[in-house]
Amino acid sequence: MSLSAIVVIAENGAIGKNNDLLCHLPADLKHFKQITMGHTIIMGRRTFESLPKGALPGRENIVVSRNTDFVAEGAVVCHSIDEALERASMPGERFVIGGAQLYAATINRVDTLHLTALHASFPDADVFFPAINADEWTEVDCEHHPSDERNPYAYSFVTLKRK
Repeated sequence: MSLSAIVVIAENGAIGKNNDLLCHLPADLKHFKQITMGHTIIMGRRTFESLPKGALPGRENIVVSRNTDFVAEGAVVCHSIDEALERASMPGERFVIGGAQLYAATINRVDTLHLTALHASFPDADVFFPAINADEWTEVDCEHHPSDERNPYAYSFVTLKRK
């Protein structure tokens, strides 16, 4: 099974602010659902707590937390990345969906990056994606989209594979 990361990332590397997304981008939410449905998603505790309705349906939700007392309704709680990867039981790709600490801890293990590149910068952001070394990745797909009445920023869906 391959390990992928999926993330919305601004031009300045920002991925969040105040434990929330940088902006509301309905096209990205649809894209995220389409790619992750039927697969295992692995997230940190704060990312899980930021989900408005809790565990995401149609996916195996795994939460990585150092807190041994943490309980996540509708999700499996693991206390290490290795444990999370061992417990993942759905077939196919496994997706790291955030947050920053989990991305940083798994970036060297990830085979594929599914990026929504926001064509904007967010100077007040407080969470950032780890630096992507372009020499390690090959772009295999890219779809550009302009802003519109529902999506306030231009964006691109970019897929990178490790060389």
